[in-house]
Amino acid sequence: MTMTSELLWAFTATATIVILSAIIMRRLCSSKSQEATKKPDSLPQPTILSISLASALPNSVILPQHDATFNKSKDSYWAKQETEVIPGCIVRPQNVQELCQTVTLLNNEYERQEKQSQQDSGGLFAIRGGGHSAVHGAASISGGVIIDLSLFCEIIPSKDGSSVIIGAGARWRDVSKILDEKGLAVVGGRNSDVGVGGLTLGGGLSWFSSRFGLVCSNIISYEIVLASGTVVNASAKSNSDLWRALKGGANNFGVVTSFTARSFPATKIWSGFLYMPSFQAQKVLTAFHEFVGSNSGITYDDSAAGPLACFTYIGDLGLQAISVNLVYTKLPESERKWPACWKLSPFASLWRLWSTCKVRSLTDATEELSGLNPPGRRQDLAATTVKNDTATLAAAHAAYRDAISLICRVKGISWTLVLQPMLPEWARKGDPNPLGLDEGSDDPLVIVSFTVNWLESKDDEFVKATVRQVIERIEAFAVAHKTGHRYRYLNYCAHWQRPFEGYGVENWRFLREVSKKYDPDGLFQKGCVGGFKLDVVDD
Repeated sequence: MTMTSELLWAFTATATIVILSAIIMRRLCSSKSQEATKKPDSLPQPTILSISLASALPNSVILPQHDATFNKSKDSYWAKQETEVIPGCIVRPQNVQELCQTVTLLNNEYERQEKQSQQDSGGLFAIRGGGHSAVHGAASISGGVIIDLSLFCEIIPSKDGSSVIIGAGARWRDVSKILDEKGLAVVGGRNSDVGVGGLTLGGGLSWFSSRFGLVCSNIISYEIVLASGTVVNASAKSNSDLWRALKGGANNFGVVTSFTARSFPATKIWSGFLYMPSFQAQKVLTAFHEFVGSNSGITYDDSAAGPLACFTYIGDLGLQAISVNLVYTKLPESERKWPACWKLSPFASLWRLWSTCKVRSLTDATEELSGLNPPGRRQDLAATTVKNDTATLAAAHAAYRDAISLICRVKGISWTLVLQPMLPEWARKGDPNPLGLDEGSDDPLVIVSFTVNWLESKDDEFVKATVRQVIERIEAFAVAHKTGHRYRYLNYCAHWQRPFEGYGVENWRFLREVSKKYDPDGLFQKGCVGGFKLDVVDD
């Protein structure tokens, strides 16, 4: 290489590092730089339902007239568009008894409206755990009631270290901080800011999934308030059908107050990101395919998690970049060296700008992911599932790349394609679940998802329509080449997708039957908005 070429490479690498560092800092600070939410011109007047709740629970109901407290709660969502929804009131139960009272009052109002109108009453309430969904209305409701579970945040490890009780309003950073100190871990979230409840009820992917299975398959029991206002426990020995249904059935059966999860001894982990320029895309796709398909002669190691291959276009800079998350959930032989499975992988030889991979606490690793997409921006997600096929992965990347010419006009756009493995054998580990991944071939699958954020509400519909077009293009290619799969990971689905259909006919039927058994009048199907519903048919 000539001296001129060396200088050019040095300049390019340095410039790219500076640019990408600026990107990360900008994203970390984005929520602070956003314009404060404007106070609405007129606040909604308290409804009869809000007044009833406030009368029954005077210390736990927040009305819009309680400016500071109301706005602090309303503004605590991850996605900016969710903070713009004005509920009629927010109920923040202080204990299970208050939650039972709340659900009873809501159910009474639901039944009154049903009898009065002889038709669907429409949504009355929404449930918020961590509030980390991109789906509009997933945990918010205009003019209705928000059940805010933020006070259900206990983390109580058992004396023998085999389990931990986790409140449904906790976030994963709350869990890992306590368990890190005790040398324990659970099969939990990879992003510290994500809520425990939503991730777990949607199935849940974890860095520990290759060792122990999905998050939902490692829940020993659930405490849940049913539509009747009664609280029950669901486990393998008690209400076992409800226990299984909650492993991916979302908020369709009641309000979960806590999860008892299996815990296990854990050390620090090795994790981080490789940052690469966009011209490495084909090599990254090849490395991903080889590693996931075990085609590179690597001895399988279930402590290896990932890779998550992320291809991002940053509109403000007109720049594309690649980041790949690699994780090893045990301490490597040497903290200064890559774990053997990753050192022998195709990723080790890829030219990169820099790497953040190192030995760290689980909390630190989850904070790294959270920091890359902080709250305060408008968000959209969508996902599909394909086989680990070279041509299909290339088609997904081409769809991402071709859409840049359309999406680039959106102010503040960050447009990211994420590829991550989903092995059917993971779904067979731990307790049985209704996701349907345990059926059929053991061939590795790939979750293809888009995570997109931007600044202005005027672009909402265009961005969402573009995301949908791109997902449907990828799915059409997969169908034509017989490389598609029915499963859709619920936690990454857009509002227009139907994840329960992807569980398979029998599993979907099972979920509907459980819903009818524990919620016969359909409070959580029609009275509770948000999430994905089971399409239960009235008798």
